[in-house]
Amino acid sequence: MSREEYTDCCCFVCVPESNYAVVQNMGKHSHLVGSGPHFLWCPFEAIPSGGLMSLRVRQLDVDVSTKTKDNVTLTVYVSVQYCIHRGDSSVDLNSAGNEKGAPLFDAFYSLQDVRSQINNYVENVVRGAIPRMELDDVFAAKDTLNAAIRGQLNERMKTFGYDIRQALVVNLVPDSRVASAMNEINAQARVREAANYQAEADKIIQVKAAEADARSKYLSGAGVARQRKAIVEGLRSTVTDFSANVKGATSQDVMDVLLMTQYFDMLKVMGTTGSGGTLFLPHGPHSVHALREQLSSSFIGSK
Repeated sequence: MSREEYTDCCCFVCVPESNYAVVQNMGKHSHLVGSGPHFLWCPFEAIPSGGLMSLRVRQLDVDVSTKTKDNVTLTVYVSVQYCIHRGDSSVDLNSAGNEKGAPLFDAFYSLQDVRSQINNYVENVVRGAIPRMELDDVFAAKDTLNAAIRGQLNERMKTFGYDIRQALVVNLVPDSRVASAMNEINAQARVREAANYQAEADKIIQVKAAEADARSKYLSGAGVARQRKAIVEGLRSTVTDFSANVKGATSQDVMDVLLMTQYFDMLKVMGTTGSGGTLFLPHGPHSVHALREQLSSSFIGSK
C-alpha cells in the first residue's frame, strides 16, 4: 500500500514489511505501529499523509558544481546511502520511539523533505573542501572527501533520526576543455618518454656499430700485417733455398727471378680479369731490370 492510501477514513490498515506508520489521534501524535495488520479507532485515529515510513536503505545522487583552488570548474557526483535510525531492532515500536527526540519520531516530525536537506548538506561540504585543493589533489583525495562528507552528514542527520551509511564520490568531471588539455598533456608526456627510449636505443645501436667497426678494422689490420709478414718470410725462405741449391746465384739474382715472376703474374691477372680498358706498359726483360733498379733505389733512399 502506498502512503496516499492511508487516509483519515481507514480503520483497518496493513503496514508492509520494513516499514512503520505514524498514528495520530485527532491531529496529535499517538503512537507508532510496525509491519502487519492494525486497527485504528475511527474517526479519531488516522495515519497522516506521508506517515508510512520506510526502514530500507535509500540512495540519493547529488551533483555539485564548484571550482578548485587553481580555478578549474569541476562537477562532483556524490551518492549518499541513508536510512532511518532504528536503534535496537528488537524493541517494540509501540513502546519505543514515541517520544520526541527518538529517531523514529524525529524522522517523521523533524524534516519536511529529507532528500533536499541531505542534498544541501552535501553541497555545503563539497563547496567548502574542493576550493582549498588543486585539481590534481582532488583526484588523489577522493577517500578523504568521502570521509569528510559522511562524517559531517552523519553528525548533522542524527539529530533528525537518520543514519548516513555511506557517502561516495563516484565521479569527478572537469570542464571539457580542461579534460582535453589534461589528456593532451598526458599524451605528450608519453610521446616524450617514447622519444627518450628511442634515442637511447639509437645511441646503443650507434655505439655498438662503432665498436664493431673498430674491432673489424683492428682485425683487418692485424690480418694485413700477418699477410705481409708471411710474404716476407716466404721470400726470405725462397732466397735462402735458391742460394743454397743453385751454385753461384746471389740474392740479387733471386730477387730478379721473383720480380719477373710477379711481373708476369700481374700481366696474366690484368689480361684475364680486366674491365675492358687498355693499359700500355713497357714489356721485355729490360723492363724487369729497370723495375728492380727503381725498387732498389727507392728502398735505399727511404733508409
